[in-house]
Amino acid sequence: MRGSIVGASPSPIEPRQRLSVSTEETSKKRFLRSKVFRDGEKGLHSPTKNRNFTCKFPTLKLILGVIALGAFWTLWHSPTIYNTEYISSSNSRAALVHRGLSDGPSADQRYTSLLDIDWDQISRVIEKLADQHAYQGVGLLNFNDSEVDQLKQLLPDAEHVILNLDYVPNNITWETLYPEWIDEEEEFEVPTCPSLPQIQFPGKPRIDLIVVKLPCKKSKDWYRDVARLHLQLGAAGLAATNKGYHPVHVLLVTENFPTPNLFTCKELVVREGNAWLYEPNLNTLREKLHLPVGSCELAVPLKAKANWHSGNVRREAYATILHSAHVYVCGAIAAAQSIRLAGSTRDLVILVDETISDYHREGLAAAGWKIHTIQRIRNPKAEKDAYNEWNYSKFRLWQLTDYDKIIFIDADLLILRNIDFLFEMPEITAIGNNATLFNSGVMVVEPSNCTFQLLMDHIDEIESYNGGDQGYLNEIFTWWHRIPKHMNFLKHYWEGDEEEKKEMKTRLFGADPPVLYVLHYLGLKPWLCFRDYDCNWNVEKLQEFASDVAHRTWWKVHDAMPENLHKYCLLRSKQKAALEWDRREAEKANYSDGHWKIKIKDSRLQTCFEDFCFWESMLWHWGETNWTDNATASPTPPTANTASLSSL
Repeated sequence: MRGSIVGASPSPIEPRQRLSVSTEETSKKRFLRSKVFRDGEKGLHSPTKNRNFTCKFPTLKLILGVIALGAFWTLWHSPTIYNTEYISSSNSRAALVHRGLSDGPSADQRYTSLLDIDWDQISRVIEKLADQHAYQGVGLLNFNDSEVDQLKQLLPDAEHVILNLDYVPNNITWETLYPEWIDEEEEFEVPTCPSLPQIQFPGKPRIDLIVVKLPCKKSKDWYRDVARLHLQLGAAGLAATNKGYHPVHVLLVTENFPTPNLFTCKELVVREGNAWLYEPNLNTLREKLHLPVGSCELAVPLKAKANWHSGNVRREAYATILHSAHVYVCGAIAAAQSIRLAGSTRDLVILVDETISDYHREGLAAAGWKIHTIQRIRNPKAEKDAYNEWNYSKFRLWQLTDYDKIIFIDADLLILRNIDFLFEMPEITAIGNNATLFNSGVMVVEPSNCTFQLLMDHIDEIESYNGGDQGYLNEIFTWWHRIPKHMNFLKHYWEGDEEEKKEMKTRLFGADPPVLYVLHYLGLKPWLCFRDYDCNWNVEKLQEFASDVAHRTWWKVHDAMPENLHKYCLLRSKQKAALEWDRREAEKANYSDGHWKIKIKDSRLQTCFEDFCFWESMLWHWGETNWTDNATASPTPPTANTASLSSL
């Protein structure tokens, strides 16, 4: 196999072993294979060695001559079928996609598609190719012989090239491409992805159309399929080799939608049933193919350069969303402040629903957010009034089509260092989460109404692994690009963290100048605690999120905000009561950290902006099922100017 294959490491410390073929050996094998092919051609065209042979039958000579001329005439005027087996990217003699299909039992079942092709659908799609009569070459990948014959009839004027692609070795699984953990700091190894076999094409004939049949497992995780991804990457790689201005079309034959951020719906020319015809942007495609094949390697270096060139800055924006949660308004205001402090001048866009009052919208607008009003999207699998009932509203991000790129950020984080360079990255770019998944707290999105429609089309059938938007997005965008966790660093101490690890995190939380790019606040949020200390200390199950150092970092950003924005971070009476309740419970349990002993000096304790301010009396009935919040909102200032997303 040319290139290198990286196996999964059995432990975080043990380096993966690279099975590589030397450049010299690879060159020799390429030369030998090419030589064999050339020698074969010579054998076909060389004159017979027995020049003394004479035929005693002139009539027979004449007949044979006529037959030879006829055969030559037929070959000259017939469409050609090429077989690219001799230029496959691997040295394996048996593991070829097309040969496997021809051999029947020897086929790799991972690549086998049982789809019964509807040729009427294919025919209608091909009719949309206006310049098909000028096609020089059509590449065919993963079709059996009878299907090849059918495609020949539909495009009789072009040369048909049977594309052979080496199978990915069986030891490369989805978990190999998307490991839960990689050594980002390169303490023990340099993380590398395996090299997947590619189609090596000599450049002639010019390929105008690539047709690929994709496998589809009859299981709920059909979209996490190495063979399916490999075939699409192979087709994309061949299309990207076109150096001219002539467009290349890619026709994917598949029961389910192709990888939506490799072949995008904006590039979809037409779809007829199981036939999806794309005209990909080849420059964009090349950029994507230069990235690692999976999350097994960082797509952005840990020490990223802040001066990367980006696209049109007026069509790039940071975005967040608030729905059914006015308590996050203060967090969103602080997040906006942190973006500006980090040096970014990109637009700030916030999506809000009707539950966010005019008073709070005024504060968001004053902080720099451009407000877009949306209609919420209900998660059909959520229970009524559950935390995740409306979190599919995040899909509205894809309707922000005034922008080419969006960096989505949760409203409970701070940008400590400029991350504008992420606008250079494609959809979806994010840090890893658990298993093969990404964390959607910071992610690059490319708005598109058709992608939004794709998300909406499958909400009843695709089930989120965690019941939320992050789980659902991971089921749609299974091909994603890993960035360092410093670009969405979670405020969290794992139960198994060694003391040295905890100390390292604490140093990162408070580093000045900052080392982290983004600090993501999990657990109880800083603005919902008294500023004196992190109130997560007072709740046993939340102590893993407690850090006074990270808490102080957030309040530094708060204090740098304009004075008129501080009022949006005041504590409601109910929250004051909740904090006191937790403090008393911590006192009863006599928590060893002792934070419950600290006397509160936060001026917000004495500040009331509601009609009902006697929060101490709330504790008399705290926890009763019929307890109600008597607090009301403060007087409403002038309404902020808002924009609405049309068609919502």
